[in-house]
Amino acid sequence: MSSVVGPASSGEIGRGFFARWMSNIEASGRSPRKTLIGFCVAWAAFFLILYVMPTPQGLKPAGQAALAVMAWACLMWIFEAIPVGVSGLLIPMLLVLTNAVRPFPAAASGFVSPVAFLCLAAFIFAAIMQAAGLDRRLALSLLRAFRAASVNGVIWVMFAVNFVLSFIIPAANARAATLLPVVNGITRFFGDSEQERNAKKAIVIQSLVYGSMISGMCILTAHLPNYIIVDLVAKQGYRISYWEWFTLQWPYLGMFVITQWWVQRFFRTRGVTAQGGVQAIEQQHREMPRMTQAEWLILAVFAFVALMWVFERQTGVASQNAALIGLGLLFIPGLFGFKWKDIQDRTIWGTLLLLAGALSMSDAMGKTGLAQWLADLLHPVVTGQPWWMIILVLMLGTHVMRLGMLSNVAAIAMLAPILIAMAPKLGLHPVAFTMLIADTDTFAYILPTQITAAVIAYSSGTFSMTDYAKVGWLAVLIAIAYGLCVMAPWYAFMGIPVWDPSAPWPFERIAR
Repeated sequence: MSSVVGPASSGEIGRGFFARWMSNIEASGRSPRKTLIGFCVAWAAFFLILYVMPTPQGLKPAGQAALAVMAWACLMWIFEAIPVGVSGLLIPMLLVLTNAVRPFPAAASGFVSPVAFLCLAAFIFAAIMQAAGLDRRLALSLLRAFRAASVNGVIWVMFAVNFVLSFIIPAANARAATLLPVVNGITRFFGDSEQERNAKKAIVIQSLVYGSMISGMCILTAHLPNYIIVDLVAKQGYRISYWEWFTLQWPYLGMFVITQWWVQRFFRTRGVTAQGGVQAIEQQHREMPRMTQAEWLILAVFAFVALMWVFERQTGVASQNAALIGLGLLFIPGLFGFKWKDIQDRTIWGTLLLLAGALSMSDAMGKTGLAQWLADLLHPVVTGQPWWMIILVLMLGTHVMRLGMLSNVAAIAMLAPILIAMAPKLGLHPVAFTMLIADTDTFAYILPTQITAAVIAYSSGTFSMTDYAKVGWLAVLIAIAYGLCVMAPWYAFMGIPVWDPSAPWPFERIAR
């Protein structure tokens, strides 16, 4: 006997399509509900601002259009409704179609900016290091050299590894991903007692999150928001070279001392020994093959590029050109055996497109007057307050805003143009003020979902959301206090006091 199956009803077809739709979203690693809500809310906000909301007083139609694009981008980033690289690509298109910025080359300015090329070169350098296995070799070699036995020692060695990798790997999330297997290898040798579980939490949070973020602050190419700030201040006529950025930002390294004290105190890891940790590193190091001639050549080329970055002022070769020269040397035919596909598969193209789109949006906010208008809105909140109170209020506000946003790059792209426009109204130095507030955004330590490096660390399974928040809230306050009490005086010592907008720029100015 055969059974006859009749045609499916339209309701069944509809339910089947919807189920497949939800399944596809879930298969991509996202929450269907959150993704669809975010997608709809982002487009609703875009059309409401563009076509329903009356043009606010003091804002031009082009500025209102840029506001619609900014709201769309921020909501897409918050809900992760579409891949971040795709959102970066769509921003110039939306800016043109809404008449916020025309023509298209002007709307896509971030894609051809010098910092975009510097970032691209740095990403390809990192991919070459990964293809050759140099990133992991450097990490294991440093850990083996110091032979750390205590939890405190392991964390400090991992911070040294993070700092060295900051010169090579241009993003905190990429450094965290590189070090994740190394850290997992260390923590695997701890037992399951409460003290040992706490030791694992301390090692993972400090090494993969706090260490990755803090180490990237003083190296221009080690943290993507650094590119946005340098690009933005360059448009104001202030040039910051690779070495000048380091001289301004290196004191942030000292913040790790304080966070290490706090994490060690919170998790009570003083005196806990990482039994088996040294042996694990020794074993992994022994399993690695010997250094090849190709690896030595890669290190030599990178050292050459690093020297050009340091002596940028003396050579007259801009950072992006020095990086591209290095790439040209690395791709001399026959120098290395790996294929281009090995490199392109390891290059984080999506993050590059996000950065370029964010730079384009940041530029549009300035060109259309949107940044100035938003600065005018915020100005009454802090007007009349002393400089330290203004910075404190805005730092706290930044951390509240960051509770719902994963991308540090996206947050700075939105925030930095507003800050640099606010500074003259508040009588503060535009560069010092912008850097102080933007830098604190990097230390969004309340939820793991605020920083990609923290999401990577959370994947280790060693700590809970509650663990992270309990140790993180004071780490945020430490970062705020450090910015006010250490970095603001240091900037003043370097010639850019935040409280004096008339201070002469201590470095080379850009002819305008």
